[in-house]
Amino acid sequence: MTTTMTPTPMISTPISHRDRAVLRAVAAGRCVMPDGSGHSLMIDGLGCCDQFVGARLAGAGLIMAAGPRPGPARLTPSGRAILEAA
Repeated sequence: MTTTMTPTPMISTPISHRDRAVLRAVAAGRCVMPDGSGHSLMIDGLGCCDQFVGARLAGAGLIMAAGPRPGPARLTPSGRAILEAA
């Protein structure tokens, strides 16, 4: 018998309201990672006012590029779990 486990996000600080708002925007398909690494994040075609949120969420394993660079951002299973728990 095999079981599947949802990966736990590796974050050292709590998720802020702004982080959750960005995760919701990613889930809605409104975000693009211009460089594919999450170091910059565009929401609705504009640079995000928090220049570190993309890198912070990507580094925590909550978002990632969905395809070639530049490309849409998408939630990881951990990012989806954070939103569902909120």
